[in-house]
Amino acid sequence: MELGNVTTVPTFVLQGLSDNPQVQAGLSVLFLAVYLLTLTGNLTLLLVIRADSHLHTPMYFFLSHLSFLDAFYSSVIVPKLLQNLLFKWKTISFIECFMQISLVLFSGATEACLLSVMAYDRFQAVCHPLLYVVAMNRKVCTGLVGASWAIGMGTSLVNIILLAQQHFCGPNLIRSFACELPPVLVLACSDTSISVASILTTMAVLGLGTLVLLLGSYTRIIMTALGTNSAVGWSKIFSTCSSHFLVVAIFYGSGVFRYMTPASGSVLEQVLSVQYSVVTPLLNPLIYSLKNREVKAALRKMLAKRPRLPF
Repeated sequence: MELGNVTTVPTFVLQGLSDNPQVQAGLSVLFLAVYLLTLTGNLTLLLVIRADSHLHTPMYFFLSHLSFLDAFYSSVIVPKLLQNLLFKWKTISFIECFMQISLVLFSGATEACLLSVMAYDRFQAVCHPLLYVVAMNRKVCTGLVGASWAIGMGTSLVNIILLAQQHFCGPNLIRSFACELPPVLVLACSDTSISVASILTTMAVLGLGTLVLLLGSYTRIIMTALGTNSAVGWSKIFSTCSSHFLVVAIFYGSGVFRYMTPASGSVLEQVLSVQYSVVTPLLNPLIYSLKNREVKAALRKMLAKRPRLPF
């Protein structure tokens, strides 16, 4: 493919996680199991929330969107990762790579917004319990979720349009197991200053912005908890917020720092990428189901209603 006097590479080559066939075989089995568990966990959580009327509340409405997004995000990354582990050729087409980058950006930005929305929901529930029903009515919840998805789409669209303006004339080796913006951008032969500025702006406005909202909400929640003398009150606040806080810590601890560091293909970068793109979507439903009594009760109720075999 040629553009003026610049030859654009038609495909990229993914570095992958290992060149050892035995290691690749072991990793393929591991990631296939993780992927199936991720889909099962998130889809089960979606079904439980939908089936139990006691879970038709703002918190679980947001959680259902997070579960759907995690299943979607895992499906963007893991199938291509499994393909590269099972087959010799590790190439990915130019268009397919850009599509994967776009979906990764969309999923990450939307999840950051959803986590902030969920923190705001917990802030209203803990700090303003008498006004909670009014503050988090159906219209407000729908608007917050719609805004999260719209921001994710806008973030993805802006960055992928800027990336599409770049020329890629070689080398074409992506130092990662997936197409991500930082390692692809370093392969560009043209000036990347605008794309880099866009990434930094995205991280500052969206990444740090949502993190500030999260920290602000949890600061108010902790202050409210400190003013509660009742051990029962402390326990309720902790059980309500601990699951969400753990998910937030895992997401930001891996994803944000991965995009804040220069792309070098180091082992740490690979570990962080695996953490937020493969492991985190699996952990989220486990954290919310194992640490949430309402979800566990609804799951037991749903399993109790399953049809029995006639023998």
